[in-house]
Amino acid sequence: MNRSPLNLSFHELIGLHLVVRDSSEKTFVSRSGLVLDETKNVLRIRTSRGIISLPKSSLRCDIRLPNGESVSVNGNDILSRPEDRISKMRRSH
Repeated sequence: MNRSPLNLSFHELIGLHLVVRDSSEKTFVSRSGLVLDETKNVLRIRTSRGIISLPKSSLRCDIRLPNGESVSVNGNDILSRPEDRISKMRRSH
């Protein structure tokens, strides 16, 4: 199934471009980069300044889909392991 704005929170985010729009940690706001890794609680992204870890629970970000469309995501909506989110999607369809 292709990633879309409606199902993005069920998919793995590795390989997608992300821009932090809001965070409780203000130094993360406006940071952007490619998602390299994802755990239950953290997104690791490659920025122009190196690799940083972003706690999912403290962010709101825009994620660019392969088709160029941008999707706003609340970190709490993706606060689980990628494989668990994918399993939820399979069970709901």
